[in-house]
Amino acid sequence: MKIAHLNEMVKGWFVGNFEPTLIATDAVEVAVKEYKQGDYEVLHHHKVATEITVITSGHVRMNGQEYRKGAIIVIAPHEATDFEALEDSTTTVVKFPGASNDKYLGASV
Repeated sequence: MKIAHLNEMVKGWFVGNFEPTLIATDAVEVAVKEYKQGDYEVLHHHKVATEITVITSGHVRMNGQEYRKGAIIVIAPHEATDFEALEDSTTTVVKFPGASNDKYLGASV
């Protein structure tokens, strides 16, 4: 049995091809991310990975659309999104395949 704590991980990522990780794999990346009200991530996209974001608590805005606890947002490769925490929020994020260096700022061209 492996035991770790989320605060030991980088930005909540705990499965994927990076350090530290609990499972080193290129197949998938998994994170639990905590945000304070007002936290913001700029518009970005992935060329390879599909990203699934589950709002596990709180209230957020992505691409001008508001989501609350229970929403599941699937972002396909080349679809861009930004992210703003409208209140303290937590998300669970799955990216597949795991793709190192696959985050690009701005909209896809």
